Amino acid sequence: MNATVVTQQEKPQTWFGLVKEAILGSKQDFTAISVDRAIILLAVPMVLEMAMESLFGIVDIFFVAHLGPDATATVGITEGMLMMIFAVAVGLSMGTTAVVARRTGEQDKKGAAEAAVQSIILGVVISALIFMVCFPLAPKLLALMGAGPSILKVGSTYTRIMMSSSGIILMLFLMNSIFRGAGDASVAMRVLWLANFINLCLDPCLILGLGPFPKLGVTGAAVSTSIGRSVGVLFTFYILWRGRGRIVVQRENCRFNFKVMANILRIAGNGTLQFAVATASWVGMVRLIQSFGSAATAGYTVAIRIVIFSILPSWGLGSAGATLVGQNLGARQPERAEQSVWRAAYFNMFFLGGISVIFLLFAPHLVGIFSNDPVVIGYGSNCLRIISLCYVIYAYGLVIVHAFNGAGDTFTPTMINLVCFWIVQLPLAFLLSRHFQLGPNGVFLAVLTAEILLGTISIYVFRLGRWKKKVV
Repeated sequence: MNATVVTQQEKPQTWFGLVKEAILGSKQDFTAISVDRAIILLAVPMVLEMAMESLFGIVDIFFVAHLGPDATATVGITEGMLMMIFAVAVGLSMGTTAVVARRTGEQDKKGAAEAAVQSIILGVVISALIFMVCFPLAPKLLALMGAGPSILKVGSTYTRIMMSSSGIILMLFLMNSIFRGAGDASVAMRVLWLANFINLCLDPCLILGLGPFPKLGVTGAAVSTSIGRSVGVLFTFYILWRGRGRIVVQRENCRFNFKVMANILRIAGNGTLQFAVATASWVGMVRLIQSFGSAATAGYTVAIRIVIFSILPSWGLGSAGATLVGQNLGARQPERAEQSVWRAAYFNMFFLGGISVIFLLFAPHLVGIFSNDPVVIGYGSNCLRIISLCYVIYAYGLVIVHAFNGAGDTFTPTMINLVCFWIVQLPLAFLLSRHFQLGPNGVFLAVLTAEILLGTISIYVFRLGRWKKKVV
């Protein structure tokens, strides 16, 4: 017998039919149907979107790792620097999602379209500034991050391409946040699938020089990423202006609206600071790991890619919770908004709990897929096992932080990040790795401690309910 999802005044539907509706694109009012059904309809395409994103990261590092520790370390160090740009992308996406979701819940289609246009204008301006700064300075930044002569020789071009073209990634984040805020999660999924499918096809061709393609080594990974993401951005513009989704941008929306722009920037400012706090800590951790050599950095890089592979689907659940919070607050249903978050977090706990068991049992085998260096495998396995111990409590923290952002309260998680990552994680990592001479394992233990603290504080603050009164 097929399981069904049934609520009062809703048509019974099989799980297969519900998942199919989610993937093809649902036209449901997410503030009116059952909470579990709304979570599934939003989360399924978001989880699939994030799964494709994480698959891209895994395949990318798979090919790069076989080029040697220097190439792998180049990717790890560059990603540490890119995190600062991602902070801007994520912050702007938070502001966009919060405003678009709130206007959607209020049934204000014009307001949602205006918010979309203003966020795109901001994204284009910021992307241009990123290119002008990063194109000439990227190799120097790589050296400042502690890269030795061998890494600079292998990876300078990779870093220049990735850093200077990172505005493309910002625009992809931003455009998909528009669709997610409006409830068009399946559109965002298709966009990212297209971008990453192109990247996955080009990666081995350009890295290894298959067929008529030149052998570019680690540089090929940067070229593949830039091409794939660029196509994805162009596709989002096509969908948005075609006007068949929940958001329809018309000619009269295409003008400056400084009031709406200021509202997005107000939320995005704290959102950027929130992510910057976490990513600045991340950069510090990469710098600390690099001091233990390329093998430690390579092991850490591979392990973190695997961690991201496991967490990105959880981000899908968190994003679903954020959309439901924004839309339900817009529809003046704060209790339903809270219920949506607890249910999404509950589902996430079971998912990440299962992943944690897999990491504890099979960490060396997972890291061994990407490297045959026993030293790299050792570092990577320790990282996976230690960090996975926080997954059950972190599952709640991840969803709740998304919920704060979906409500437009980006200040609260910024303060939580400040305490967990700067006041606790960084000093503890240095103390454990250096003073207590635990080496890289001390860094991994500091990450574990910070994530457990983040989950605990998030649950406590969320239960206070102040986020329900946030005006967007």
